[in-house]
Amino acid sequence: MGRTSDAKEKILDAARSLIESRGYSALGVAEICKAAGVPKGSFYYFFASKEALALAVIDEHWAGQERDWKRILGGQAPPLARLRQLFEATEATLRSGQRTCGSVAGCLFGNLSLELSNQTEAIRVRLQEIFDAQAEMIEAVVAEAVSRGEAGVGDVQEAARSVVAQLEGQVLFAKLYNDPQRLGALWVSCLALLGADAPSEVAVGL
Repeated sequence: MGRTSDAKEKILDAARSLIESRGYSALGVAEICKAAGVPKGSFYYFFASKEALALAVIDEHWAGQERDWKRILGGQAPPLARLRQLFEATEATLRSGQRTCGSVAGCLFGNLSLELSNQTEAIRVRLQEIFDAQAEMIEAVVAEAVSRGEAGVGDVQEAARSVVAQLEGQVLFAKLYNDPQRLGALWVSCLALLGADAPSEVAVGL
């Protein structure tokens, strides 16, 4: 049983690495199995198709990211400070990936959205659910900031979705320019979007 479980994890790890570096459409099952070091039969033991594998990769990646987001956004710092910590953690993740593979991989969810949103319905729906979940987490933080008088927006839900869009866009630029510092402009832009205080005022508590 231990060996079987190990094979599944090897396939998932190999698939995520290949999808991040090359995209989904160009990959074949044989290539994924070769990178994982497992026989092709092992693939179909765990996954009915390449699409099923992609969904599993997405879910595994989101499980880890969701834990990180909940830990950061649910912390004890003031709400806008927690939002800034999320941006900084995202930039740190991009830097770590760049040191490992030499380039900024960007966001797995954003990359797959661009590649597959009009091709694979199951993946499109799952990615929508993930971005909606991200927006809901940020919405709670923005609502708290508004209640404390630290931000001034009328539509908290739409503001949260705009924050997610800004974050995703800057991650895309970081990938395009292979430069995690592209996220540096995100904080000031976010404050303007939320009608929030100057950075020096809301950064207290970081």
